[in-house]
Amino acid sequence: MKDLKITDVRAVSGDASFLIDDGVTSVLYDTGFGFTGKEIADKVKMELGERKLDFVLLTHSHYDHVLGLPHVLKFYPDAKVIAGEYAEKIFKKPSAIALMRDLDRKFANTCGVKEYEDLADELRVDITVKDGDDVKCGDMTFKAINLPGHTRCSVGFYLEENKLLLATETLGVYFGNNTYLPFFLVGFEMTLDSFKKAKDLKAERILLPHYGVVEKDEAKAYLENSERVARETVDIIKDLLIKGKSSEEILLHLKEKYYTSTVVPTYPIDAFNLNTSIIIEVVKRELM
Repeated sequence: MKDLKITDVRAVSGDASFLIDDGVTSVLYDTGFGFTGKEIADKVKMELGERKLDFVLLTHSHYDHVLGLPHVLKFYPDAKVIAGEYAEKIFKKPSAIALMRDLDRKFANTCGVKEYEDLADELRVDITVKDGDDVKCGDMTFKAINLPGHTRCSVGFYLEENKLLLATETLGVYFGNNTYLPFFLVGFEMTLDSFKKAKDLKAERILLPHYGVVEKDEAKAYLENSERVARETVDIIKDLLIKGKSSEEILLHLKEKYYTSTVVPTYPIDAFNLNTSIIIEVVKRELM
């Protein structure tokens, strides 16, 4: 087992970007917002010094995970970008890029950032992976694990030698303070299947994209608690639908329950409203 250094290179709350380094090969796990991309690139450069960035692993195609990529690639144009096949297709859709750009600008304004270089049209993928593919990054060999549920393109990466899982938001998001939120935007049953796949790995370390590393008993507890909250959320939505509540009323109820002071600094309100509305529609379509 190689010693790994995992460095948080996020620039603001809500970002998603961590540098994984075995001393020879460096891998960036997600790249954060577009408006923080330059700062994330600066942090990576400060950490690596004269060394190059070798690989970028993208878990899925959402703006808070990928729009920093072109800024990083301005520093490290030779870094190989690895993502699922479906994510590559998303990057080629003008409508998807437009939505990412809009959400990025809204949160940038919330953070007081009015001007930044917009490089959204320069997203790229060099190597696409399918479920079960081995991803060789120097002496580190990750296995691509499809974990759909948050998006169809959600891919985790498992480094078996270190029992380290690079997770996706299909497995929920942890905000600290015993606060978990579900993020299944395309399917609930597939999300449950993804939880089972993740549990079967028996990972001893899980790197959560918006939080950091949880280890050993904490890693096991994370998966249990996150799945529990996802199931509880579904039960709440189903109960309110049965009682005749509208989608708007259910959104308000979930906002009052889940959009707490622990969540607010990390989760933009526009994104919360959009994602929760989608979750409600998933429950309507799939479980009612």
